[in-house]
Amino acid sequence: MITTKQRAYLRGLANKVPALYQIGKDGINENFIKQTADALEARELIKIHVLDSALMTAREAAGELARAVGADIVQVIGNKLVLYKESENNKRIELN
Repeated sequence: MITTKQRAYLRGLANKVPALYQIGKDGINENFIKQTADALEARELIKIHVLDSALMTAREAAGELARAVGADIVQVIGNKLVLYKESENNKRIELN
């Protein structure tokens, strides 16, 4: 679990990060969860865009993905969500 200060720091870092994946009408499946888990291991902080054609909101997608990969939700704004998970082998972001 991340603190409010850590979340604010991660939100600042996420401003510069482009959206890595898109969730469309197919929603979240096992393959998408695997890709997200791999991306979080490599980058620690990822941004995902939820398309208008998706059958879920960005908040619902963030909750489902965070549970599936064991990540923390940093923020959900509009159709974008940001997830953070500390990498075991490739630590890049230092949280205080």
